[in-house]
Amino acid sequence: MAAVLSLTFIPLEANASPKVVPSSAVDPNPVSPAEAAKANELLLRLNEIKTLDKSNLGSPEKKELRKEVRSINSELKSIGSGVYLSGAAVILIVVLLIVLL
Repeated sequence: MAAVLSLTFIPLEANASPKVVPSSAVDPNPVSPAEAAKANELLLRLNEIKTLDKSNLGSPEKKELRKEVRSINSELKSIGSGVYLSGAAVILIVVLLIVLL
């Protein structure tokens, strides 16, 4: 049991880059090419903000950047509309299935 619990605290690396899915794949929520282009545009802007030297910016500029990042993230979530599970949640579900069955 201790080994299983120790696996829940291993950090998992998330990949924020958009995945290219072939059009022949079955997808309940297909993403149009326009949405994919918009998502790539937003990701590029996020990378620009991330690499920006923020030490020379004042408080109002930093606040505006935070607002922009939040709005971009919410827009990306609305485009993606997927279901994501953490590694700990998957392990917990598997353990519960084993115990209950």
